[in-house]
Order: sequence, then C-alpha cells, then structure tokens
Amino acid sequence: MKLAKYGIKEWLGSGCIALVLCGLWTVVATRWNVPLGITLILITALLWMAIAAFFRVPVRKIPAEEQVLVSPADGVVRDIEKITDHGIDLFQGRELLRIGIFLSVLDVHVNRAPCTFNVKYKKYKEGRFHDARSSDCVKENESLVIAGEGQASGKCFPVAVRQVSGAIARRIVCEARNGDQIEKGAIYGMIKFGSRTELFLPVEPWMNAAVSIGDRVHAGTTIIARIDL
Repeated sequence: MKLAKYGIKEWLGSGCIALVLCGLWTVVATRWNVPLGITLILITALLWMAIAAFFRVPVRKIPAEEQVLVSPADGVVRDIEKITDHGIDLFQGRELLRIGIFLSVLDVHVNRAPCTFNVKYKKYKEGRFHDARSSDCVKENESLVIAGEGQASGKCFPVAVRQVSGAIARRIVCEARNGDQIEKGAIYGMIKFGSRTELFLPVEPWMNAAVSIGDRVHAGTTIIARIDL
C-alpha cells in the first residue's frame, strides 16, 4: 500500500507537524508527566494515521477479461438509471445509463478508469456542497466530468465518469486531459473526503450493469458492467 501523490501536501505536511508535536510531547513526558506525554504522543500519531489513511492507495488486481468494465470508485451504489439530462455536452440528447456511487470518508478516494478510455471531453463545474447522499448534489454540487470513447471486447462506445464533491469534499483532482488514453483500472484522479462518483454508459442491449443498488464496490476490481457478445 502507498499514499496518493494527490494528497502529498496533506499527508506529508500533517506528518511534519505530527513529528514536531511528538517531540514536544516527549519533552513533556521526560520532564513533567510521563502518562500525559505518552497519551499525547499516541493521540497525535493516531490523528496523523487517520489523515494518511484517507489518501491510501491499496494494491488492486485489475480483471483481465476484455468484456468487463470495473468500478471507477470505492463506495456503495446509490442509484442506477437511464437518463438524457446528464449535462454532458459531448453526448447531448443521447440516453445514457448512470451508475451513482457514494463514497464515505472511510473509503479509498482515488478514481480509476472503468475501461480503456480515450478522453475527448473534460469539463469542470462550480457548484454547491450538498451532502453527497442528497438528491440535490447531482445537479447542484461542484463536479468534474471526463467523457469520450471507451474500448472493450472489440467494441467502441461512449463512456463518462463524473466526480462530484460532497459536504466535506472541497477539492476535485483530475489528471486526465483531452487526447489522453487511460488504461482500464489506471488511477487518474481523486476527490478529497466524502463524495460521489458517477459512471455513464451507453444504453445498448449488449451493455449490462453487473451491480445492484446497495452493492459495495471497489475501484479497479469490482466488475460494474459486462459486454455480452
């Protein structure tokens, strides 16, 4: 396991502060009060570990089967529906299948490509910070979407992933740019703290969701959709 480079300011900065504080608490323990000093050291270490854990990047084995797409995020599936008012200009007027995933602050927050993904569209939208479980967050919250052409099992199809901020999340990170090709399971960004990730797929007889509402998914390993040949 490693820590995400997107959070180096947070986990490294807080780690430096934690080291300074632990040095201070060591002085407290050696000169004045041993139990108090040890307690403060433990509390400081635990607080830093909690911050660092948010930016963890566990090793994931990406399914090799060509016909499967993987979850772009860790979390719980909150909704699966067909929509046309998705707000993605590249696919304007086209009906898409949206799979919405809610991420709590305890989940891994890096985002991964659901399939081989040629990025042709990227758009950031300023917005509010409703709770990511709220129905208002989908249309009103800060968000960033990448969209383009997905490739799997010999087929090319429209695909998009939207990162949505939540009540706590205040920063979306997305490295992907127009013209990039991202391989299935590759990390391309993250949303810092509680949030929501949405996957958009074509409504076609051969594209089928492999999850249900309430399922827990893991980015890069959970099969979220299948292409039936």
